[in-house]
Amino acid sequence: MPGHSIRAVETRRAALLSVVSNSLLTATKLVAGFASGSISVLSEALHSGNDLIAALLAFFSVRKANEPADEEHVYGHGKFEALSGAIEAALIVVAALGILYAALRTVFLGRLQQLDHGPAVGVMGLSMVVNILVSAHLYRVARRHDSMALQADAAHLSADVWCSAAVFAGLAIAWGLEHFGIEAHWIDPLLAVSVAVIVMGQGTHIARDAVNQLLDHALPEEEIQRIVATIKDHHSLYVSFHKLRSRRSGHERHIDLHLVVCAEMTVAEAHALTDHLEQEIAGLFPRAHVMIHAEPCDEPGCPVRTPIGAANRRDARCVRAEQAAPEARAAPEARAAPEAQAAPEAQAAPEAQAAHREP
Repeated sequence: MPGHSIRAVETRRAALLSVVSNSLLTATKLVAGFASGSISVLSEALHSGNDLIAALLAFFSVRKANEPADEEHVYGHGKFEALSGAIEAALIVVAALGILYAALRTVFLGRLQQLDHGPAVGVMGLSMVVNILVSAHLYRVARRHDSMALQADAAHLSADVWCSAAVFAGLAIAWGLEHFGIEAHWIDPLLAVSVAVIVMGQGTHIARDAVNQLLDHALPEEEIQRIVATIKDHHSLYVSFHKLRSRRSGHERHIDLHLVVCAEMTVAEAHALTDHLEQEIAGLFPRAHVMIHAEPCDEPGCPVRTPIGAANRRDARCVRAEQAAPEARAAPEARAAPEAQAAPEAQAAPEAQAAHREP
């Protein structure tokens, strides 16, 4: 199966798994929340419902992003994943504000109530286990195929794990305290506020990554350094490079630059050099499109081709003009030496002929 088809199948299956798990958890938390009267569990149900919407977005975005380029989208459909991430981030922020409003309203209106902690604690424990397993799988697939949509979905579930853990621990503590006759109703809305803060931070992080992709932000600095290092590994084959640009489009990277080469280099040699560099750079990342524009050096003191390079074009190298000067001066002297040796022989030939004609 081709690599592109493998990516499409694995990312689609992972997204579908997230949809199914979030559907079940949302329904379970809603039942437990209403049964126990816990606002923190209902807040977690809202969070899981938000995760379900995000999972649906991820499912459809990875399907679209895996479609090949067409006449209307010549650079592919990778940005559908970034668009999905931006929408998911907005949903996360809305969900966090809703949770925060409900929790604070309960506190300030004095609606703290006696809770039935048993169902709530059980559902939170189940939620943690399911989300740990599903998020770990999503992270593996997202890293393997460089999928922003699945990475955002996995981040949702990871945050849900921590939120569920906080609610689970808080409700368990409150349950224990109430057995000793200690009022702990205030813990429930406090946990809901904590969930809202965690979810808000998660949404901000995802929004930043999504907006960076949509606005063609440059690749991370460590990736840029890898590209530059690869180019410099071939420094003897070119003069310099500039206008290095890069951007992400879903799971694809687009990189282009200008390469200054020896003015004496032929079109075929320059083309072979840029092809080689494009393949080297593209090999650094799973899916990368590299375009290099070659231009001749036209400044004083530009490198020139060495005599060895001129004789064997496959081994052509660029050297500075001052380095090539001794070789250039040596060439006329080498040509002059045979001429100097031939001059006495040319003068001696008529004399020998004259001596031969004399009696």
